[in-house]
Amino acid sequence: MGPWLKPWGVREGRGIDPLPARVRAAISQQQDRSEIAIGWIQLAVVLTFGALYALSPKTFDASAMIEPVPWALALYAGFTILRLFLAYRRRLPAWFLALSVAIDMGLLLALIWSFHIQYEQPPSFILKAPTLLYVFIFIALRALRFEAAYVLLAGSVAAVGWLVLVSWVVTADPADSMITRDYVAYMTSNSVLLGAEFDKVVSILVVTGIIALAITRARRLLVRAVAEGAAARALSRFFAPEVAREITGAERVPEAGQGVVRDAAILVVDLRGFSALASRIPGDEVMALLAEYQARMVPAIRRHGGSVDKFLGDGILATFGAVVPSDRGAADALTALDDVLSEAADWARARVTAGEEPLRVGAAVATGRVVFGAVGDEDRLEFTVIGDAVNLAVKLEKHTKAEGVSALATAAAHAAATAQGYRRAVLPEALPARRVGGVDEPVDLVVMAA
Repeated sequence: MGPWLKPWGVREGRGIDPLPARVRAAISQQQDRSEIAIGWIQLAVVLTFGALYALSPKTFDASAMIEPVPWALALYAGFTILRLFLAYRRRLPAWFLALSVAIDMGLLLALIWSFHIQYEQPPSFILKAPTLLYVFIFIALRALRFEAAYVLLAGSVAAVGWLVLVSWVVTADPADSMITRDYVAYMTSNSVLLGAEFDKVVSILVVTGIIALAITRARRLLVRAVAEGAAARALSRFFAPEVAREITGAERVPEAGQGVVRDAAILVVDLRGFSALASRIPGDEVMALLAEYQARMVPAIRRHGGSVDKFLGDGILATFGAVVPSDRGAADALTALDDVLSEAADWARARVTAGEEPLRVGAAVATGRVVFGAVGDEDRLEFTVIGDAVNLAVKLEKHTKAEGVSALATAAAHAAATAQGYRRAVLPEALPARRVGGVDEPVDLVVMAA
C-alpha cells in the first residue's frame, strides 16, 4: 500500500497519534462494509442507466450500425459485479481500489465518448452529454470510505479524462476544430466553447476538493469516535460498566478529589484458604483458579445491580447504590449475597466431583454513607468508594471466621433491606452487640450463612 493511500489519521507525521491495532481493525471493518455499499449503489446506477437507455426512443437506425452504449454498460456492470463479489470474499487491497476508481471513471468517459458513434454525430456531440453528471455521483460514492485519497483520485481521473476528450474533439478534424466563441451557437449546435468545458473541469475539481476536505475533517471525527468507542469497551473490562460510563460520559475530564456522597451497601467476598492453596500449586494454576472463582462470583453480583469496585487478590469489593444511586441498595446487596453463596456451593460440589479440593467463601454486607469519586494524581486516577461502611464490611468478612460462619451482615443492613422488599424463607440468626476487630463500638449482626 502506497503511503498516500494509507488511512488518513493512521499515518506517521500527521499530528495524530498512531492508533492501536484493534482501532485500525475496527475502522478497516467499517471501510469494508462501505466498499460493499459502494458496489451495490454503482450496480443500481448502471442498471438504472441501462433501463433508461432500453426504454428511451431511439433516433437512429439500430439495425444499420453497431451500438457501443449497451456494450459499455455491460462491461461496466460486469466489472461492478466482479468487484462486489470480491468485496464480500475478502478485503480489497489499496492498489485494486485505486485501479477500480480509475476503471470506473474510465468506463464512464468511454461510454460518453461512444455517443458520437452511436448517434452518428460529429465528435463534439459528446461534450453535450448530460451523462457527465454521473461523474459527480462516482466521486461522491468514494466519500463513503472516509478516505480522501480515493475521492481525490476519482476527481483527478475525471478532470484529466474530460480534458483528454476535449482535446480529442478539437483535434479530430484538422480542417474544423468546431471551436466557437458564440455562446448561442454553442448551445444550439455541435460547436465547442472552450470556456464552458473549462468550467466543467473546474466544477469537477472544486467539488472533489470540497468533498475531500469534508472527508478529511469527518475522518478525524470518525477516528476519534472509533478510538473512544474502543477505549470505552476496554474500560468496561477494567472497570465496572457503570464506572466506565461515568468516565466516558462525563462532561468534564474526571480529576482527583472529585466525589459524591451517597447511601450505599458494600459487599465483600473472600476465598477461604486461598493463600495456603496458592503456596502449594504453580502460578498459572493460581491464576486459573482465581479466574474460575471470579467468573462465578462477579456475574452473581452484577445480576443484582452490583458494581465491582476492586479485586483484592482473592477478595472482591462490590458496591450497590454508590456508582449509580439506588433506593434498593441494601436489598440488592443481600440478594446478591444469597446468589454468591449459592454459586459458591455449586462450585464446591463441582470441584469435589472433579476430584479437586472444595473451596469456601466468606462474605459480609454493611450499609452507610460513602463517598464515590476519583483518587490519585493527574497521571493515575482510580474510581473508588471511601467510608465507614467500606471499612466495616471488610472487617466483618474477617470476623466471619471468629463467629464460625460463612456470611454476616449488620443488623442495620438487614433491616434496611427488609424495608426495601428483601425476603428470605428463614430469618437470619441475630448476633447482638458483637465485638468486631478494629471497630470501637459493639455492632449488631445477623448470620446470613452458617
